[in-house]
Amino acid sequence: MSNATSASARSRIESILDDNSFVEIGAGVKARATDFNLTAKNTLSDGVITGYGVINGNLVYVYSQDTSVMNGTIGEMHAKKIAGLYDMAMKMAAPVIGLVDCAGIRLQEATDALAGFGLVYKKMTEASGVIPQITAVYGNCGGGLAVLTGLSDFTFMEEKSGKLYVNTPNALEGNYTEKLDTASAKFQAESGMVDFVGDEDTIANGIRQLVSILPANNEGDIYSVESSDDLNRVCPDMAAEIADPALALSDISDDNLFVEVKSAYAKEMVTGFIQIDGATVGAVANRTAIFDENGEKAEEFEPVLTVNGAYKAADFVNFCNAFEIPVVSLTAVKGFEASVRSEKSIAKAVAKLTYAFANADVPKVNVIVGEAYGSAYVSMNSKSIGADMTYAWPTASIGMMDAELAAKIMYADEIASSSDVAATVSEKAAEYASLQSSVESAAARGYVDTIINPEDTRKYIAASLEMLYRKSEIRFDKKHGTV
Repeated sequence: MSNATSASARSRIESILDDNSFVEIGAGVKARATDFNLTAKNTLSDGVITGYGVINGNLVYVYSQDTSVMNGTIGEMHAKKIAGLYDMAMKMAAPVIGLVDCAGIRLQEATDALAGFGLVYKKMTEASGVIPQITAVYGNCGGGLAVLTGLSDFTFMEEKSGKLYVNTPNALEGNYTEKLDTASAKFQAESGMVDFVGDEDTIANGIRQLVSILPANNEGDIYSVESSDDLNRVCPDMAAEIADPALALSDISDDNLFVEVKSAYAKEMVTGFIQIDGATVGAVANRTAIFDENGEKAEEFEPVLTVNGAYKAADFVNFCNAFEIPVVSLTAVKGFEASVRSEKSIAKAVAKLTYAFANADVPKVNVIVGEAYGSAYVSMNSKSIGADMTYAWPTASIGMMDAELAAKIMYADEIASSSDVAATVSEKAAEYASLQSSVESAAARGYVDTIINPEDTRKYIAASLEMLYRKSEIRFDKKHGTV
């Protein structure tokens, strides 16, 4: 069994990297502790295989925990091997991929093991925003080890064997695994901790795809590859697809590539990567429906900003900004989630989203595709908070609130005294919509740069991103913001 498990740790690396490209580092490292007769145990590699290789020719550094050596537990030298790998990755400005399968901290090494945890945390913190960090959970990832997934940029999780937790389900008061498996991939994906879920082959292919579309570090130009897709390609189904932006974004993207991030979490907000003229672009969009394979609505959502949706989008925009990835948004939002629960944190969540968009100095393009009302619209990458280019479809509307509701408030007395209330409301709503909520009105005030037809969305986004390629902004000098 030990040999099979060891082979699994190595085969996971080989399934991700290009054939025969892996070069191991530190194979001879052993546990240094002598307490509890550790010297008598065979701790070759100290439970973690470390090294480097390439993915589609791109240099990456990778570690894979080996459960055949002391159950893959993290001790002093185990942690130092991972920390050393980070040092090398930072020198070479290349991504780090961690493949996790571990029984936790090594009790026999106690404070030395804890210091090792801290060292890895520190290295990951230093690397954050400098190189992409990807973690894949294949087996156990519990306690302090779970923090590694939170420090990573993207987390994959094996759908059956993966277990991610700080406290096990049975340690939670009133809970047990059979009641609610809080360590499962499904739970963690729906909670927003995990970005992608699948079997081992799906994880390997997903990591390869992600590394292939992301920049290697924060210092290079916008990542791009050769693309033969027509930049002026018309997207005739855009208007029909826009309720589910995952479909619309796929239509916009080169060769229909769309890599959705955190698809199981806050489904009313879509985040992911597309490519335009071979360049990777981050996409954020409001969603009102999910369609099944038959084109039928499987789920529906209110067109509002939610707490989780705002946090999800803010984190994604921050990642894109750190790695110089342009951001495109598709906006259709009528307000904020209204519930007692959301009221506890909606203001802070939307503040973080607003800050993320306003603070980002990468190229930013916003397309208003539906009803966009109030401060929720403002927070969704509006021109007011820094969008470089703003487009709107002719069918969109932009304003303080729904025209009919506004008319009922503004003309309450006149409506109340009318002999035909419905006709009066309709008349006043049409007047308000024409003067205040139409895209023509927004364009006349400079809040929309161009009114475009839905089918032309791809070519306008492509043209604006090409124009913004060398964008540079002068900002006030500060250490960092506090939002």
